[in-house]
Amino acid sequence: MHSPPLSPTRPARTPAPAPWTGIVCGVLALVLLALVAARWSPLMRLDRAVAEALHRRAVTEPGLVHVNRVLTDWLWDPWTMRALIAVAVVLLWWRGARLLAAWVAVTSLFSSLLQQGIKAAVGRERPRWPDPVDSAHYAAFPSGHAMTAMVSCVLLLWLLRRSGARPWIRRTALAAAWISVLGVGLTRLYLGVHWPSDVLGGWLLGAALAAFATAGYDRYTSRDRAPDAA
Repeated sequence: MHSPPLSPTRPARTPAPAPWTGIVCGVLALVLLALVAARWSPLMRLDRAVAEALHRRAVTEPGLVHVNRVLTDWLWDPWTMRALIAVAVVLLWWRGARLLAAWVAVTSLFSSLLQQGIKAAVGRERPRWPDPVDSAHYAAFPSGHAMTAMVSCVLLLWLLRRSGARPWIRRTALAAAWISVLGVGLTRLYLGVHWPSDVLGGWLLGAALAAFATAGYDRYTSRDRAPDAA
C-alpha cells in the first residue's frame, strides 16, 4: 500500500522552534560578528588563550588527534550532514510532501551560501601554528562544521516530530544531535583550525536560521492553502 503523504499542516502536534529563538540567536550572532569584525581585544585574547591551551595539549596526544580527525572529517563532516538532509529530502518527495522537501533543501543550501558569504566578508584568518596537527581551508568565521551541524540536526529533529516518530526514537535522535553539534565544535577547536568564537558563531547562526526556517514553514502552511499534491 502506498504510504500517505506527510501532512504539511500539523502545527499542534509538531511544534517548531519558536520564532523568538531565532531572534535571540540571530541578535547574539550579529553582536559576535561585529566583535570579530572589529577585532575586539578582549575577545581576541580569550580566543588566543583557549586555542593555545588546546593546541599545547593536542601536540602531545597524537592518538586523540587521530580520533578527532576521523570524527570531524567523516562522521560530522558538513558533507555527511548534507547527505543526511539529501536522504530526508528524497524521502519527503517520494511520500508526496514536496513543499516540505523543497523547504528543507533550500534551507540547507542557503545555510551553505550564508556561511561562505560571511566568511568572505569577514575574512578572518585561522589559527596558525609552527607544529599544526591539522589543516583547513577558507576563512575562519563562522565555523562551517558547527553551522552545518546545527542547521542539519535541527531540521532532522523537526522532521522526525512532523513524521510522528515514536518518543524513544525522538529522544535517541535528540541525544545524537546534541552530541554531534557539541562534538563537532570541540573537534574543530582541539585540532586548532578554529577560534572559539568561530564555533560559537556557527552555532548561533545555524540555530537562528533553522528556527526561522521551521517556524516560517509552519506559519506559511497554517494558512488556508491546499495540501501538497503528489
